[in-house]
Amino acid sequence: MLTTIIYRSHFRDHVPVHVLEDMVVAANKKNSEAGVSGILLFNGKLFFQLLEGPEESVKAIYQAICEDDRHRNVVELLCDYSPARRFGKVGMELFDLRKYDRHQVLQNVLDKGTSRYQLTYNDRALQFFRTFVEESEKENYFEIPPGEEWEFIADANDPSVRTLKQQYSETCNFAFQPIVDPLAREVVSLEALIRTPTGGLSRDWFEGLVGDEVYDADLKSKSVAFAMARALGIGEQSLSVNLLPMTLVKMPDAVGYLLQEIEANGLVPEQIVVEFTEEEVISRLDEFTGAVRALKAAGIGVAIDHFGGGFAGLLLLAQFQPDRIKINRDLIRDVHKSGPRQAILLAIIKCCTTLEILISAVGVEKPEEWMWLESAGVSQFQGHLFAKPELAGIPPVAWPERIEDR
Repeated sequence: MLTTIIYRSHFRDHVPVHVLEDMVVAANKKNSEAGVSGILLFNGKLFFQLLEGPEESVKAIYQAICEDDRHRNVVELLCDYSPARRFGKVGMELFDLRKYDRHQVLQNVLDKGTSRYQLTYNDRALQFFRTFVEESEKENYFEIPPGEEWEFIADANDPSVRTLKQQYSETCNFAFQPIVDPLAREVVSLEALIRTPTGGLSRDWFEGLVGDEVYDADLKSKSVAFAMARALGIGEQSLSVNLLPMTLVKMPDAVGYLLQEIEANGLVPEQIVVEFTEEEVISRLDEFTGAVRALKAAGIGVAIDHFGGGFAGLLLLAQFQPDRIKINRDLIRDVHKSGPRQAILLAIIKCCTTLEILISAVGVEKPEEWMWLESAGVSQFQGHLFAKPELAGIPPVAWPERIEDR
């Protein structure tokens, strides 16, 4: 069994093109010693390379490529396994696409191959070659600058930044985290995240609750969230709160209770967004859908949290259309390096754009993640890159600034 990695990268502008020949000579020697086959395509701007061989050797060579400062925006498109080499000669072979007619390039590459089936049975690796040569996915190649070109600066003097001094409940607490539009420098919404009275995470708060106690406590905790939001003086700012999906099903008149607590704390239904996570199985989907419709009929917004990381994401989109989805952190992590994650996210973005559903990216921690998502069409973000959750308070937001513009 052999390991295959295919990646795409940009050739850095400051590197002379004649260096390419030296790179190929060095790679040919290194690959030969490691028993790795390499087929490299270059179009004057982008590299596209297939590496195949023993897993340890292939991954070591790929890691070295990722760390080579002559490349940028290195994206892994495929990591797979195969019974035999597609290209029999170990080492490195370069195809400079500027020297070939585009329609002849693919056949020239295939002529070097060892597989007698070539594209007959839709070999994924060879299909990637075809796509790159034909430039059919060119619109999805986003050129993002290095993360170190940005600095994120928090404004501690922002008048909206404040912390409560008194404790509003002996049973629970809340941390507040902004959802922001970084380029517009706008706080879109605040999310109230449930915590233990001493600041422990949500899983600690739910620990020990059994049966319907979970849903009763989940619902009634929202009265604390609304009271804290009022005390923080959020005014007309939108506020997001989380509910377990089955809380709407298990708790009679859950919608009525929320409306009562919203009004009691001087808020209005239209500024509240109820978020549901996919991570809990919804066993009574029709009843859940009916409750969601009742929420929307009352003016309360609805969002699916951690979209793409749970049990029923696409089914929920088909069953009812939320006002917003929040993309799961596991899909966002290092998206600038991962072709599969990029393809999935682009499909989600296209689907939600068609349905006029707003998209937020959650758990953004790296400038490169933010830049890729902005390039793909996402404009609203939540994560430690911009602001960490503040227990019983509203934290300052670290807005991005290009270093060269300062």
